[in-house]
Amino acid sequence: MRNDERFEIQRAFDLLPHVVGASWTAVWFRMKGNKKPTREEFREKTIEYLKLVEPVFNSYPDDDEFEEICKYIEFRKNEEYRKIKSGESKEIEVRYDRYVDYG
Repeated sequence: MRNDERFEIQRAFDLLPHVVGASWTAVWFRMKGNKKPTREEFREKTIEYLKLVEPVFNSYPDDDEFEEICKYIEFRKNEEYRKIKSGESKEIEVRYDRYVDYG
């Protein structure tokens, strides 16, 4: 698969974890009155919210034309979950730091 064929999906996975996952997570903790969740709690909640958009990840048809992009989407989804859980997602870590500093 050429890079230009997956460009839009790459951009979506660059943004979705922190725009959807971490943003909804910050609001959730704020509404619960938890100003100091652990990093692990913040990461797990971020993954929980990100998983709510999984129907979009699975929205392409299961046929030969979409096989490569579907495999790429599955790879990126799993990679983002892994990076969030392990603390390797810099943007999620920045969002956590900002939340506990400014709540």
